[in-house]
Amino acid sequence: MDNAYTYIADLAKEVTVPQDGILSRILYKDAQMNVTLFGFDAGQELSEHTAASPAVIQILQGEARLVIAGEEREGRAGTWIHMPARTPHSLAAQTPVVMLLLLLKSPSGSRDQ
Repeated sequence: MDNAYTYIADLAKEVTVPQDGILSRILYKDAQMNVTLFGFDAGQELSEHTAASPAVIQILQGEARLVIAGEEREGRAGTWIHMPARTPHSLAAQTPVVMLLLLLKSPSGSRDQ
């Protein structure tokens, strides 16, 4: 039996928020998902964009202004968002932010709806 797994005790400690910048670190990647941890300094932004696959965002630390499918939302520690593929979204960090992003890939042989 293969007991391979990934364990991270504290996600927020896996990235140091850069001064005046954005840092991303891939934590895990396989055929089903891509897990990336982001650190945004206050004032940093990701302009509106979409992803080709469904995505889950979880804010671990800090406060951000999010715009998802044209709706403005507040993001803070504990905020969790699921977005279908091709949902327009953006983020503006109001304080230093640590964010987890999961890109979910379609199972082999299926197509996005």
